[in-house]
Amino acid sequence: ATMDSVHPKLICGAATTVRDAEGLIATPGGIDVHVHFDSAQLVEHAIASGLTTMIGGSLGPITVGIDCGGAWNVGKMLQASQHWPMNFGFLGRGNSSKARSLYDQMRGGCLGLKI
Repeated sequence: ATMDSVHPKLICGAATTVRDAEGLIATPGGIDVHVHFDSAQLVEHAIASGLTTMIGGSLGPITVGIDCGGAWNVGKMLQASQHWPMNFGFLGRGNSSKARSLYDQMRGGCLGLKI
């Protein structure tokens, strides 16, 4: 079945993959790669606007950083994000002269490091 608003002479390119999605809901998913996680309401607004992935970090509403500031904080961010229907990527602090702290953050669950 074709939706009423889709033009019957719509031309799809050769690289287009057609999927049978009858009975499913398909929505475009946006990705925000510079998020300052400073409140839970931010995620609610992101979901309502069509975002499916949020990447960034925060040390709370007091700072303006976009990193999570260490493995312990990343763990807390991962724990706090588990109940949301959203894909999250948290950034650690990449400005250390000691490789161990960078390694610990990545091992703790960081998607990447913010320099």
